Amino acid sequence: MQSRWQSPDMVAVRLGLDMRFLAVTAPEYLAIHPAPKTPDALLQHQCIRQRLPSGKRYRWEFLKRRQEVAIDVPGALTLDNNQLIVEAAIDGLGIAYVPEPYARAALNDGRLVAVLEDWCPPIPGLFLYFPRTRHMPTSLRAFIDMVRTVAG
Repeated sequence: MQSRWQSPDMVAVRLGLDMRFLAVTAPEYLAIHPAPKTPDALLQHQCIRQRLPSGKRYRWEFLKRRQEVAIDVPGALTLDNNQLIVEAAIDGLGIAYVPEPYARAALNDGRLVAVLEDWCPPIPGLFLYFPRTRHMPTSLRAFIDMVRTVAG
């Protein structure tokens, strides 16, 4: 499978499914604060921010009809763990932006609701890229074979 970012001399092996990030919050939060209609409206909300391993804060990234928006959202709470971010959102501390699988159970049972869903399309999952023309180490060949077997 070729990714749109792949050059012709590279091979791509998919390591996972496409993924989606969602902006989520507790119904109790929305009872007090109107739901944002656009990503820019997040600047008027309490957001639960994420700190990356590098120490930088994650800028929330949205896409709708080829319009890309990246926002450094405001918020008093910054965490470095998606599960903790989801728990803070469930507790009504603000709007969180997390990979959908972390929030799915709470969305299904109503503890969370999604906002800005039309700004949160799926994005390509992870790929392993390697040059087509170079000698491949045996360990890399074994890893690629295993990934392809697991991916089915």
